[in-house]
Amino acid sequence: MSGFIPQKLLIINHSCGVGSVGKICVEIAKHFEANGSQVKIAYGRVGYVPEEYKKYAIRIGGVPDILLHAAATRITDRHGLYSRRATRNFIKWAEEFNPDMVWLHCIHGYYINYEMLFEWIKSRPSMQVKWTQHDCWAFTGHCSHFMMSDCEKWKTQCEKCPEKHSYPSSFIADSSKKNYKRKREAFSGVKNLQLITPSEWLKNVIKDSFLHDYETVVVHNTIDTNIFKYRDSTYRKELCIEDKTVILAVASVWSIKKGLEDIIKLSYMLDNAYAIVIIGLSDKQIKKMTKIYHQRGEKRNIAVVFSIPNNKEIDDVSKRRIRSAVINRGVENLYSAITGESVKVNTENEGKYCDLFCIPKVMDQTKMAKLFSMADVFINPTYEDNYPTVNLEAQACGLPVITYDTGGCKETIREIAINDR
Repeated sequence: MSGFIPQKLLIINHSCGVGSVGKICVEIAKHFEANGSQVKIAYGRVGYVPEEYKKYAIRIGGVPDILLHAAATRITDRHGLYSRRATRNFIKWAEEFNPDMVWLHCIHGYYINYEMLFEWIKSRPSMQVKWTQHDCWAFTGHCSHFMMSDCEKWKTQCEKCPEKHSYPSSFIADSSKKNYKRKREAFSGVKNLQLITPSEWLKNVIKDSFLHDYETVVVHNTIDTNIFKYRDSTYRKELCIEDKTVILAVASVWSIKKGLEDIIKLSYMLDNAYAIVIIGLSDKQIKKMTKIYHQRGEKRNIAVVFSIPNNKEIDDVSKRRIRSAVINRGVENLYSAITGESVKVNTENEGKYCDLFCIPKVMDQTKMAKLFSMADVFINPTYEDNYPTVNLEAQACGLPVITYDTGGCKETIREIAINDR
C-alpha cells in the first residue's frame, strides 16, 4: 500500500467489490478508510455491487452507455474513445469530490473515455496518481494480451493487429495503428504517476513499452489463506470419483486463451483412470461440449453439476506423486506432466475415456477451497496471464499445480513438489 495517506482517494475500475480486481479495489478502499481517508470507487461495466460496498460506489454511466460503446467498438475498433457523456458527467462529479489521489485499475470495458479521463488527470498536476496494470491494454493498439499471438509490435508501433477479433473485438475496422498513437499521447506526460504490476514479468514488459519512463513497482496479488487452505471434503464421494486421479481446472471466464481447447484435447488423451473437473463454464459452453462428445459417439460420463453441498467429512484423497511444474505450452506437455509418460496411442484403452465434470462458477470461497482440496492436481493451461491467483489458491489448499510458462505464471509456483496433504 502507498505510504501517502490522502484525505480523499478516488479509485476507478470496471467493477466494485466483484471479480478479482473489484475485490482488490475494495481491499484498498478499506485500508485507506481505516487510516482516515474518504474513499470512493467509480465503476462502470459490472453493475452489481455487494451491499457492504455500496458506500464506496459511484456509477459511471449505465447499461445503455456500455451497449453503445461496445457496439461502436465492434465496428470502428476505437475502444475507450466513446462514453463521452458518461465520462463528462463523471468528471464533473470528480471535480466536486476533489481527490488528492486517484488510483486507476481497469479503465477499459466500454464504460469510460480514456482521453477525457487523462485530460482531467493532467489538469491536476499536484494529484497523486497510481495505475495498477492488470493486463497489457494500456500500451497496445488493441489487445489486452499479446502472448497468444507472440506479437511484439507494441514495442514500437501497433498495426495490422493479429488479435483484432479478441477483446475488445472489432468485426470490421482495424484501428490499432491510430489507437497506439492516441494511447501513447494520452498516457504520457502525467506528473506524479506510479505504475504497479502484479509480477516482475509485467514490470519488465512495461520497460519495453512507451510507458517505460514511469516508476514501476511490483505488488504481488495475495489470497486469504484463512479461507484457502486444505479442508475436509466428500466431493470425490459425491461425484463418484474416489478411485480416480482428479484433475481440476478453474477460470472465471473460460476461453481459448485460458486453455479450454487444451483441456478438451487432454480429455481425449486420458483414459478412465482420470477425471477432469472444470469449474466456471457457461451454460452455452457446457451444451457445446456435450454435443461434441455425443456426435463422436463416445461413451463418456459428462456430468453437469449445478450445486454441490457443503460438507464436513474427509475424503480418502489419493497420494499420487504429481509434482508442481511450469511447462511449455502444448497439450502434449500437459499430458506428460500429469501422467509421467510421453504421449502415445493406447489401443487397449480405446473407448475408455476419462470422466468430465462441468461445474458453473462457484461464488462461495469456502466451497471453492473444498473443491481444490479434493483434487490430485490443478492445471492452468492459460496462454496469457500476468499473475494467476488461482495457482496460489490451489497450492494453499495443498494441491500441486501444473501451469504453462506464460506471463507471470512462473512467479506463482513453488519450486518444491507438494506430495502430501
